[in-house]
Amino acid sequence: MLQLQDFRAARRLISPHMRVTPVFAIGQPDFGAGLRNGTTTPDLFLKLENLQVSGSFKARGAMNAALNLDDAVREKGLVTASGGNHGMGVINAARTLRVPVKIFLPTNTPKPKVAKLRKSGVDVSLHGAVWDDANHAAMAHARETGMAYIHPFADPNVIAGQGTIALELLEQQADLDTLVVAVGGGGLISGVATAAKMLRPGIRIIGVEPTGAATLFESLKNNEVVTLPSVNTAATSLAPRQSSALNVDLIGKNVDRIVLVSDDEMRAAAGWMWRELGLSVELSAAAGLAAVMQGRLGDTAIGKTGIIVCGVGTDGQ
Repeated sequence: MLQLQDFRAARRLISPHMRVTPVFAIGQPDFGAGLRNGTTTPDLFLKLENLQVSGSFKARGAMNAALNLDDAVREKGLVTASGGNHGMGVINAARTLRVPVKIFLPTNTPKPKVAKLRKSGVDVSLHGAVWDDANHAAMAHARETGMAYIHPFADPNVIAGQGTIALELLEQQADLDTLVVAVGGGGLISGVATAAKMLRPGIRIIGVEPTGAATLFESLKNNEVVTLPSVNTAATSLAPRQSSALNVDLIGKNVDRIVLVSDDEMRAAAGWMWRELGLSVELSAAAGLAAVMQGRLGDTAIGKTGIIVCGVGTDGQ
């Protein structure tokens, strides 16, 4: 089980290669009529991981996992499956460490992300309709070649790397009452929630998933890993059909609730961030703000609220 020292060790290890991303205090914004269901907008603080190297928080976990490999293993190269952002994070780690890299993507990956990955000059393969299919191909490639496979969410070193965000954020804004985190496979919220609860046991952690990919919502409801029969969301970086026992366990212990938002609600939030704040983000990065805008965080007072803006994109433009 991860301990606070694991998150601190990850921070020391990756800090030469990462940015300390800023926190943007936006107060209690007016989102317009009909968006909040009558709820009061909390004081909001945005943790801008869209400004992280490679364009998302994924660089943290990928770098920590790569640096924890034995030298001989790492030199054979890195391979992964990704909805886009984790792939960029693994590419960043491979280039920093000067080792080969191969990325598998599902065919539902947004075309701009595919183009961005291919433009980087690395070996990219499209395989299967969803992330889970691409992941099977990536693991098979790792077995065949000896390259080191880096899982995007079910790896303790990846989770520890993502959890460094909580250490940073609670230094930058120590009085947060609530932290809102987008949920895909669960690596980000597993790390952030675990580390945040160790530092501040009373902080409230809320996860946000798309209605069309409620993987962790269903897993926690059933107290087991649930495989969705299908996923249906444009937020493809939040769309695995299945998480893992490791993530379900950490989330079950440290996350207060998971709420759902639609693609249209994420688009509205991404559009607001572009128009009002000049932040260009993907749908997944707008999930947390969408939950706030729609009054989904619950009936109790949520106080000062941090939202992790997890990745760059153009969905709001």
